[in-house]
Amino acid sequence: MHVHAMRWIATGVTALTALAAATTVQSQEARTLYLQGGAGEREAYATTVGLTWPWTSWSWALGSGVVRGQWDGYLGNWSSRPQASARRNTLVLGLGPSLRWRGAAGQSPWFVELGTGVSWFSRHYRNGSDAFGSRVNFSSHLGLGRNFGVQRAHELSLRIQHSSNAAIKEPNPGENFLLLRYAHVF
Repeated sequence: MHVHAMRWIATGVTALTALAAATTVQSQEARTLYLQGGAGEREAYATTVGLTWPWTSWSWALGSGVVRGQWDGYLGNWSSRPQASARRNTLVLGLGPSLRWRGAAGQSPWFVELGTGVSWFSRHYRNGSDAFGSRVNFSSHLGLGRNFGVQRAHELSLRIQHSSNAAIKEPNPGENFLLLRYAHVF
């Protein structure tokens, strides 16, 4: 990863941490700081650092569990190899809502998560012969995870994510990633 990209990520982590520290909410879901990484199609890689913070006291009973919402703010780097050129890094800044379902009346350490959001790319993303037509894009994900450790302060989740510009501008090839996330409650 280039030094310039590392500086942007460090600046984003500092800003996101300050935002999370300034937000006071009460919920059974907790604020987390996370690291996420994974692989996409055609030698694409994604690394992300971000924060989640729960919505204030909103919940919905569903089956044997409870659905709660949270915000997810992040700064990431997508590394790809455009056709016949060197590896290229694209910074990604994003924000979006997620819904998380936990069984056992919301007390299970296991959860299923579904979310979406909007993101801004530092340049038009290119991979292989494909290029996104827009620097504003949207991401949707589906994840499965578990909290563990003392007071369930640690979290691991596996996520499938699709990103594209939702056909607001052509071309719109999209990119799919399989991601592993580690989060720590603070």
